[in-house]
Amino acid sequence: MCYVIHDRFGIVEGLMTTVHSITATQKTVDGPSSKDWRGGRAAGFNIIPSSTGAAKAVGKVLPALNGKLTGMAFRIPTVDVSVVDLTVRLEKAASYEQIKSAIKEESEGKLKGILGYVDEDLVSSDFVGDSRSSIFDARAGIALNNNFVKFVSWYDNEWATGKFSFFLRMYDNMLSGYCEVIEKSRKKNTSIAIH
Repeated sequence: MCYVIHDRFGIVEGLMTTVHSITATQKTVDGPSSKDWRGGRAAGFNIIPSSTGAAKAVGKVLPALNGKLTGMAFRIPTVDVSVVDLTVRLEKAASYEQIKSAIKEESEGKLKGILGYVDEDLVSSDFVGDSRSSIFDARAGIALNNNFVKFVSWYDNEWATGKFSFFLRMYDNMLSGYCEVIEKSRKKNTSIAIH
């Protein structure tokens, strides 16, 4: 989503809040945490303010946004699906309708299957099992004016992570097998045809 917003309208700066469902590293009951005091509180009974690397990660993937975004997270007692609240100041003035149109266009074009677009009154459980990385919620966002806008985007943190891990394992296995074939071929002094 940040790619489309920055590409079409330019992001001057922004704040990101991730409202994140429970993760495997959180405590089931209150206890000590080596990271921070709040992190030691029971996940199923609390909304826990936390840090996030999401905004910094955007800067690594989109270098033009490096240093322009920062953020935090709230860990909440739900088992799946998280949402990003992104508030940005735009370089190029645009109405919320124009912005929605641009995001919809990209979600149906070159970012189809990665960026989603919904214009329905949905809630977190409606996105369980959705493999898209970011699903822009057109009805949840707001604009103060044509340069200051809040975006809301859903993602299934468990599905996407699990799917990505599966593909990494498959790639690793494929690569390992390929390396074994190359090594055997070198020992036999034969060549390999790669298609």
